[in-house]
Amino acid sequence: MARISVERTHGLGKQAAREKAEQLAEKLAAQYGLQPSWSGDTLNLKRSGVKGAVHVGEDSIKVDVELGLLMSAMSGTIKSEIERALDKALV
Repeated sequence: MARISVERTHGLGKQAAREKAEQLAEKLAAQYGLQPSWSGDTLNLKRSGVKGAVHVGEDSIKVDVELGLLMSAMSGTIKSEIERALDKALV
């Protein structure tokens, strides 16, 4: 099982960052079949073989993902996509 953790700072404030996380979740849901659900300031994402969470803070966003055995082979690509998506969303 592979674990990915990516954190970025932002100056958007918590509400705007939550909106960005929601937009990112909608994209991931459409692209990868992930099921998003909010729990406080944490957006949980699940599907078979993938479990993740987007933790939204006042000045940072942290993405933690656990990949099952089959998806672990793609961990480098998935981490790069997460980094790229966060960098683009938090501008």
